[in-house]
Amino acid sequence: MTMQQDREARGASPLGARLPRFEDDRLLRGAGRFVADLHPRGLVHAVFVRSPIPHGDVLRIGTDRALRSPGVLAVLTAADLPHAPLVDSVAVPGLVKTPQPALAGARVTFVGEPVALVLARSRATAEDAAELVEISYREREPVTDPASATTHSPLHDGLQSNEVYAGSRETDGVAEAFDRADHVVSARFVNGRLTAAPMEGRACLAEYDAVAGLLTMHASTQSPHLLQRKLAACLQMTLGHVRVRVGDVGGGFGQKIPASPEEVAVALAARATGRPVRWVEDRAENLIAGPQAKDQHVELRIALDADGTFRALRADVLGDAGAYSFNSASALIEAYLAAGLLPGPYRIREVGWTVRAVLTNKPPVAPYRGVGWTAGHTARELLIDRAARLLGRDPVDLRRQNLLSDGAELSQRSATGMVYDSGSFRACLDRAAALVGADRLARGHTASGRYRGLGISPYVEPSGWGSAGAGESSWSFASHDSVRLTMAPSGEVTAAVGTPSQGQGHATSLAQVVAAALGCRPQDVTVVADDTATVPASTAGTRASRVVTVVGGALIRAGERLRELVVRIAAHLLECRPEDVEVGGGLARVRGTDVSVTFAQVAAAATYDPGVRAVVPEPDLQATAFYDPPATYSNGCIAVVVEVDPETGGVNVTDAAAVEDCGTRVNPMLVEGQTLGAFAQGVGAALYEEAGYGDDGGPTARSFGEYLLPTAPCLPRVRLDHRESPSPVTLAGIKGMGESAMIATPGAVACAVADALAGLGVEIDRTPVTPEDLATRIAARTQQPHGGTG
Repeated sequence: MTMQQDREARGASPLGARLPRFEDDRLLRGAGRFVADLHPRGLVHAVFVRSPIPHGDVLRIGTDRALRSPGVLAVLTAADLPHAPLVDSVAVPGLVKTPQPALAGARVTFVGEPVALVLARSRATAEDAAELVEISYREREPVTDPASATTHSPLHDGLQSNEVYAGSRETDGVAEAFDRADHVVSARFVNGRLTAAPMEGRACLAEYDAVAGLLTMHASTQSPHLLQRKLAACLQMTLGHVRVRVGDVGGGFGQKIPASPEEVAVALAARATGRPVRWVEDRAENLIAGPQAKDQHVELRIALDADGTFRALRADVLGDAGAYSFNSASALIEAYLAAGLLPGPYRIREVGWTVRAVLTNKPPVAPYRGVGWTAGHTARELLIDRAARLLGRDPVDLRRQNLLSDGAELSQRSATGMVYDSGSFRACLDRAAALVGADRLARGHTASGRYRGLGISPYVEPSGWGSAGAGESSWSFASHDSVRLTMAPSGEVTAAVGTPSQGQGHATSLAQVVAAALGCRPQDVTVVADDTATVPASTAGTRASRVVTVVGGALIRAGERLRELVVRIAAHLLECRPEDVEVGGGLARVRGTDVSVTFAQVAAAATYDPGVRAVVPEPDLQATAFYDPPATYSNGCIAVVVEVDPETGGVNVTDAAAVEDCGTRVNPMLVEGQTLGAFAQGVGAALYEEAGYGDDGGPTARSFGEYLLPTAPCLPRVRLDHRESPSPVTLAGIKGMGESAMIATPGAVACAVADALAGLGVEIDRTPVTPEDLATRIAARTQQPHGGTG
């Protein structure tokens, strides 16, 4: 027995171990299995013909030339694929629903909307034939500005307006707090339109067995059971006749939560032709037709006392939903969640807001990392910095004065109804500020001619969304997660869950959770989430920082139940009482001795030794469990230092710190990786990424030449630190942290730029902060022409 095995056998928990990811070796050796790696017999390749215009009527679709191309099997249109449209199944009072067809019929509503589907024996043949499909349109005026969307005719028949939601809420004392305030500070902020840009685009392969009436969909999805339900509804099949299989998924970040119209069209094509049909999205398609995110317009006012105490916050949030409200209320989710988290980590007792969501001729909005929370958080942090400048206060000190208290069991309720179960708000702020040397940092105009600024951004992350967590965000959310643990005669354990990984490391973190509860070794646990026909249901899937908290909690319960069986059988083999058996590291030992049996011996006896039935009549080493936890909240703080080149407007992030508190850390290495990845995405959102649209409704970012992603030279070495305030309400004190730095980093960067240029009177009111815009505004303040865009 090695020292590590002995340590585990004597009770050291795998929770908190810095284990390298189990899945990485296979993936790094190129042994991953993605949708593009599947080649069933008779495979047909699908390519979509997409609308080149943002808004118009489809007059005619000519397919003859394409059909004459060698290797082309079919060209399908909406008329060829009758189906029920995709429709939102989430009930949000007041939200007008706009069903979305798999293929556009009479009208197109954004550039990139699928209109026809070409099926051919090769991808290249299908692409060439797609160019031969002739479609005539009568163009309509596009709706591009959400602020004026209601002045245009409705995008869809049956709508009274392009406004699909309008709601408001206010605590009792908001008006009085503003009336009695010593200071009121206002700001307006626009969060630019983003896309998730996963390494693997959306992809699916559908096979239809006409004899069995069974549809099997291989998909790059975050929510296999949700996709199963949507396909069954659209194809008017029973759930039992729709099977969704998930292999490796190359990133998602929320974009692969909704069931897409392309997935429905591919399923319909497979059923219509009787052939396996595969579609793999290319980068251009992903940029112009994939679900997009954010695009929030936030107007904020904060009321303060003379000493800087925050008294009230009021917001008007306008969300650009794109062309449809088609899945999981996505059209509303950004604006609605932005309003709900407005108080963030601060003691703000009075809050009021209005929320509106409107349709425009752009791709529909879907969740993206930090959904909703990023835009509202960024607007609030910019507003707090503006208030600090008005009061002549240090921005770190003003935040510290108004932050919630630290504590292990706080139960501090926000003005919007969120109950923060524990947190380290001030500790994270102070540590992040110290790591970047905030108290000694020279800010403003420097000797080098550049402008240096500090941005500090403490945050709260609603995490581990179950029914209660979603409820505290006033969000209708189906949370049903069950798991199954099975121990083979070899002692190896399979954990079946309904939440596939898109790179988060579930094969490692969930194995550690199982090992801690059951007493086995993490490397003896295999996590599977690959098939709706064989794994327990997760109605929500992988999203909202929920897997380790919710599914992990269910695995803890199942592990404890299976452990009881193991102990009873081990006691029989060891000829002792069950209470005298301790387990760990895959061993069952007589307490206080070295007499032990391995889990493999226990499992073999349970399977092959009929004598075991005398003590365990049903020695089936399997356990199931369900978990729907109370609401829990993570927190942390991001601090950055930037330098701005006044000639080019270029912004360089020179230093950064990220302090994270997600309760019990299952695997610190994975927590660090998530934090660093989210930080990089946050820098991209703040400075580089924008899925822009011109006044004509055309996308301005059709490749990575226009949609700019941050690269290694754009990022500093981030100083990482952690605090642990375990949740008192979840199993093992675990919280989620998948959104983490993506909530707070854009705000930190924007605040740092505003701080750097405060002496010039330049305010930041939108992201991304572009060099051209900054250079122009700096030149206007300094009366000097700028030298370029950098």
